[in-house]
Amino acid sequence: MKVLLRRNISKLGHIGEVVEVKPGYARNYLIPQGLGVAPTEMNVKAIESEKEAYLELLAKEKAELEARAALVADKEVTISARANSEGVLYGSVGPAQIVAALGEQNLLIELENVVLAEPIRQLDKYEVKLRFSEEVSVSITVWVVPVHGEENEEAEKAGETEKADVKAPAVKKAKANDNYDNFDDDLDG
Repeated sequence: MKVLLRRNISKLGHIGEVVEVKPGYARNYLIPQGLGVAPTEMNVKAIESEKEAYLELLAKEKAELEARAALVADKEVTISARANSEGVLYGSVGPAQIVAALGEQNLLIELENVVLAEPIRQLDKYEVKLRFSEEVSVSITVWVVPVHGEENEEAEKAGETEKADVKAPAVKKAKANDNYDNFDDDLDG
């Protein structure tokens, strides 16, 4: 079935093109969603004016995205993370931490703009791509550094405290069992 597209649809076509699709796809999705119409002569003329307005809107949106991208282009952010002596992080640094670090510099970026193949798990310098659209993307530098000074000492103390907390429930359970045993003695006597 031939359909005249009213919007750009990825992997199918652009506005104003006549494409061949399966009848069910046209009847159940494209036409009800207003993404396509029958390719009549009247519809082709109507789509031409829609196409001009749509292309102007796309150009305006692209200009806005390019302005946002220019604000963050070639920026550097530093993220402190706990790591072992070999530089391997105890956790990982992902898009959320990168967005938060940019937010501290008053650069508002959406989570879905950050392109990471996999989370960062090593102390180092990384080039991270920010994609605003298929055509607009920039790179920023992300430094992942170890936590220094008092914070590191506090983290070690917290680790010792966690170990003590693990032992505490076992001691409480043993004491509870002793009380239970004493209870049994009271019943017998």
